[in-house]
Amino acid sequence: MAEIIDGRLIAKELRAAVKKQVAVLNEANVIPGLAVILVGDDPASEIYVRNKGRAAEKVGVAAQTFQYDASLSEAELIAKIEGLNADPAIDAILVQSPLPDHINEQRIQEAILPQKDVDGFHPENVGQLFADRKGFFPVANTPRGVMTMLHHEHVELSGKNAVVVGRSVLVGTPMFALLQRENATVSLLHRHTPEALRHQLLQQADLIVVAVGVPKLIQGEDIKPGAVVIDVGINRMDDGKLIGDVDFEAAEPKASLITPVPGGVGPMTIATLLETTVELAAIHHGIQLEAGWQNI
Repeated sequence: MAEIIDGRLIAKELRAAVKKQVAVLNEANVIPGLAVILVGDDPASEIYVRNKGRAAEKVGVAAQTFQYDASLSEAELIAKIEGLNADPAIDAILVQSPLPDHINEQRIQEAILPQKDVDGFHPENVGQLFADRKGFFPVANTPRGVMTMLHHEHVELSGKNAVVVGRSVLVGTPMFALLQRENATVSLLHRHTPEALRHQLLQQADLIVVAVGVPKLIQGEDIKPGAVVIDVGINRMDDGKLIGDVDFEAAEPKASLITPVPGGVGPMTIATLLETTVELAAIHHGIQLEAGWQNI
């Protein structure tokens, strides 16, 4: 029977660490500033943005939300971003996905200054990740949060066989790079991976991270006994229940560690967003935070 990784508890510990570093910034008369832009009226996005604002307030991050109608033009959105880029009170900028179809997300990601790119989506930051550059640069918050969970649970990654299912820029692709940086051997699977190969690679994996948005894609038969299973998927079923991309009931008896849905990876994304915001604020204002404070 697997041990459950409590994402809510780990996120709480991380938020406490963030709050302590906010106090360090406050001593230097700095209040970390986060700008969140929401275009359109997607209900899930509105809830997520509202939760980000509440979490930011609790740790002392000044979060501002700018909400626009779906008719906002791409040029208008870029102009708003440029204004925030120039605003010394703003240390981190986030544009909530999804955007309306007439707005090119890549152009929006490129419009945000790399040093204010709290999501880690700017090509310069992505390039630093894949080039294995040292030092701090923003990394996508969900995969970074997963890495925090793995370290918190003392999961050994060097020399291990890891499989990432899903290659999105939000999770799968940066997850692949982060695991490689820790000397894991990593396979990245996606919708074009032949089914037989997918099963074969999964059954050999010491660590599985899945983020595709397909309910119960990963079955118990896909999991090697003792594997660590990280389920990033969140799927709302017709009855309102949230389930992941892993068949939890089938996987739990075989895994050594497993994340639940909800209560696993989800809480870590917002906590990591706040962590990155504080780091960007410290760099922006030339303030040294406590060494190793992120190691919870």
